[in-house]
Parts: sequence; C-alpha cells; structure tokens
Amino acid sequence: MRDTLPGTDPSPIVELRQYTTQLRRRDDLISMFDAAFVEPQESAGITVIGQFRNIDDPNKFVWLRGFPTMEDRARGLTEFYGGTAWRSRRDAANATIIDNDNVLLLRPVHPGTGFVLDPNPRPPAGAVGSRRGLVVATIYHLDPTEQKEQAFVEFFERSVTPLLTGAGAPVIATFLPERSSNNFPRLPVREGEHVFVWFTRFPDLGAYEQFQRTLATTPGWRDSVEVELSSMVREPQVLRLAPTVRSRLHE
Repeated sequence: MRDTLPGTDPSPIVELRQYTTQLRRRDDLISMFDAAFVEPQESAGITVIGQFRNIDDPNKFVWLRGFPTMEDRARGLTEFYGGTAWRSRRDAANATIIDNDNVLLLRPVHPGTGFVLDPNPRPPAGAVGSRRGLVVATIYHLDPTEQKEQAFVEFFERSVTPLLTGAGAPVIATFLPERSSNNFPRLPVREGEHVFVWFTRFPDLGAYEQFQRTLATTPGWRDSVEVELSSMVREPQVLRLAPTVRSRLHE
C-alpha cells in the first residue's frame, strides 16, 4: 500500500537531522546548504535525500541523508567533513546553528520500505524558490522491548496503514532505529531511542488538512484504531516539512 516515486531505494541507513537555527538565519543556512553541500556529499557516496523548512517553527531546518551501509557512512562522512567544501564554509554554517545534535539514525522496517527518490536531476545549485508539496514525518515513541516493537510494526501495517491510505495519506516510508553504534562520533546521534517513524506527502497544506478531517471521521479510526494506537504510544511528534528547491524528496 505504498505510494512510490520511480527509482530505487538507495539508503538502508538514514539520518533524520533536525537543526535549530539562530533567529532569522534558517534561510541563510538553506541557501548555503543547497548551493555548496549537496554535490560534495554525494561525491563522497552520501545520498542527500531531502532538505526542508519545518513550517511550524521558523528556526528549524530538517534534512535527511542516507548511506548504503554503516561502513559507507563512516567513510563518506570522513571524506566530506575532511574536504574543502565543508572546511571552507564550516564557520559560516555553524554560525547559523544553535543546535545540530537532534539526530535519529534509522533503518527501513523492511527491505523496500525506505525512500524511493525522484530519478530526475535536482534543480541546479543556485536555483531559487521551493519545491511543491508537503512532506510529513511522524515519530512514535515505543515501549523499549523488541517484542513490543514488533507488535507495534504489525499493528501499524495491519490496522493503521490502510486507514491512513484510505483517508489520503499514503505511507511512503517506514523506519526503526539502526542499532549499530555511532561510527562517526564527531557527530552525535540519539542512541538508545525506541521509535517508529513514518513518512507521507501531500500536494499542499490544504490536502493535509483535508486528510486530517477525513481520518477523524472514519469510523474504523475514530472508534477503534485511534484508541488502540494511543494506548501503545505517547503523543507523537509530527514534522510538517516544506521541501527546499533542491530536495529530492518532495510531492
């Protein structure tokens, strides 16, 4: 029941990175990132999946990058952060950021439930404007046992996904934590987390709001699944994300 773009899933290892920027500096960081940091990362074997403005917080920049393996992650990050593109702009980039330690290291729930990206070339460096659409990431915090994690995955796939899809929110990717140790400790990640993360997308904010109204009035959701879900997880974190002009993940 997944809505996918043409292409292949390049990233069995994914970082979900949420940065807090200095007041009114988010667009400065995005401009620098999209112009100078995309191609050097991809030359190092890193997939820059998506870059976003969190529409609910003007000081939050969210982005995703992926790697074929954990070994490729260590190698790619070492190459990029040791390279000229980063070293020459490091101080300017860091001057826009208050906090960049809110990072989840993830893996697809199953082979094939990661991102499938637009195979078309992204707009060139220097492009202005933004991509169409809205990407929504939902983070559920789970009971910290393997049995409860597996039970939640089965419940989500069996009972939640069909209702989300029917209400207009196709599940385009699902993730659990990658349990390997952080092999690039220079950049912290939130280790020991027990989360389930799913992504969907919409043509615009209006379509997202219509989905919410439809889901809320769907009997199977309202009378059963929502109640069971709330007994399994605490209030989720929902990230409503507007893709930047060079994001490969978009509507």
